[in-house]
Amino acid sequence: MKRIGIILAIIGAVLLVAFFALRTFTKSASPEAVAQFDQNGFTLKVDYCRPARKGRPIFGGLVPYGEVWRTGANEATVIHLGQDVILAGQSLKAGDYSLWTIPSPQGWTVIINGETGQWGTNYDQKQDVMRVQVNTRPHTPPMEQFLISFVPASNGADMLLTWDQTEAIVPIRQP
Repeated sequence: MKRIGIILAIIGAVLLVAFFALRTFTKSASPEAVAQFDQNGFTLKVDYCRPARKGRPIFGGLVPYGEVWRTGANEATVIHLGQDVILAGQSLKAGDYSLWTIPSPQGWTVIINGETGQWGTNYDQKQDVMRVQVNTRPHTPPMEQFLISFVPASNGADMLLTWDQTEAIVPIRQP
């Protein structure tokens, strides 16, 4: 009986070390980042990971057109809304959501999903809160690492999703 306990403890320790080694490896290739916006009490925050281009074709290649993308790497990207907002023309309640996209050459579909905390490949469409269309524009020079940023706009901010030669613009406004 004591032998079984020792074996289980060793297996548990090995699994724990393997988990932390894998987490460290994936985070080194796609480091964690935070994008924040706070202006006059209007607060937005996005927790995500930044994959690198590494000479690969991104949209239409590594990230296929017409398919749901985790909008970053590793865990699902999470957007924190400090108050109710109007996102690309649609009302959205304050709270935490996962952020997904469907890139296409003509523009992107932004998906706000009610589930958070999942790995970035575990998308459940049944948890979608909204889907909205947003515009894209060319970005030069090409962005090596995926970047989420905010720029002030009238009555809110634009969230920019930038990678390679593409930038998607997601308008987020106060109601």
